[in-house]
Amino acid sequence: MMRKLLGTLLLSGISAFAIAQDTSFVQAAQDQGFMRSGGKIAVVMVVCLTILAGLILYLVRLDRKISRLEKGIKK
Repeated sequence: MMRKLLGTLLLSGISAFAIAQDTSFVQAAQDQGFMRSGGKIAVVMVVCLTILAGLILYLVRLDRKISRLEKGIKK
């Protein structure tokens, strides 16, 4: 019983600290959208496109290597 009470008090205290935020940032984030508020959406898109391009390049190179190995086995 005491453990549950202490756990509840601890989690309540942690959530109270999480609520106390800078309201100007929160207001800006609500007005413009979270990622657009700080201009971070462009960075996220560039990172996502870079990862996608890397994966596609890796798959194309892997396909070419596998094709060369298959041709070598068939001869």
